Amino acid sequence: MNAKSICIFGAGGHGKVVAEIAEGAGFDVSAFFDDYPVDTTTTAVPVLSSMYLNSVSIDKPFIIAVGSNVMRKDISKRLRGFSFFRAIHPTAFISRSAFIGDGTVVMVNAIINANARIGQHVIINSAAIVEHDCVIADFVHISPSATLSGNVEVGKGSHIGAGATIKPGVKIGKWCSIGAGAVIVTDIPDGAVVVGNPGRILRFNDYEIFGEEEAAVAV
Repeated sequence: MNAKSICIFGAGGHGKVVAEIAEGAGFDVSAFFDDYPVDTTTTAVPVLSSMYLNSVSIDKPFIIAVGSNVMRKDISKRLRGFSFFRAIHPTAFISRSAFIGDGTVVMVNAIINANARIGQHVIINSAAIVEHDCVIADFVHISPSATLSGNVEVGKGSHIGAGATIKPGVKIGKWCSIGAGAVIVTDIPDGAVVVGNPGRILRFNDYEIFGEEEAAVAV
């Protein structure tokens, strides 16, 4: 059987990692799309400007390989009408009762346990742990080695830093930024930037309400 051909939006370092995961899962990456590629010398796959998107068949699935949660959200709007695939590294453990939304990437040695619910265009990075009954909204990034204990909720667009630990039952709001190594023991309001052990609010991200939240500043 021939591998299914897919496209990746984002040709940076994250895009290269996603491409390797996709290829390991039996996909064939036919093209990267990136309007501002930094280095295209390490891949034989062509890197195209988004002006060529109209030449792509609408039934060819995409994944958005961009680390910024805000940018993934914006790009998903530009790709409206296309389908999205999930890229899951073969070493990741995914419970049979977990749900993973389209466009989400699960990287090497990540763990997603029973009844976890993962939204669309989420990044579950290397060795991250998402325990039982967690709910992760769209456009979230769980960084390497972060641990979300049971029944944690993470709101849309939030970023959990590398090595952070979230206590069971804690709710993280929308568009929050949780610092690397932070330990979160209480609920966190929308837009908060949190650092330290125990976590303390340092400041708030700027975001405005236009029917739904739109992050104005990525931190």
